[in-house]
Amino acid sequence: MRNIKELFAEFIQDESGLTAVEYAIAGALVAGALVVAFSDLGKAVGSTIGCLESAVGGASADC
Repeated sequence: MRNIKELFAEFIQDESGLTAVEYAIAGALVAGALVVAFSDLGKAVGSTIGCLESAVGGASADC
């Protein structure tokens, strides 16, 4: 029967679950970047549509 010190040393050396954690972190970073990018894109598109709406309504198109 192995003692607790040997089990702990084996646990520290085991890296089998590390890849899954790395992929989870990378996926979270990509998802966060996409949220920020689409949020900014949405604001820009909204501003452009508002400018076009004003121009169609007869206001000056200084957008």
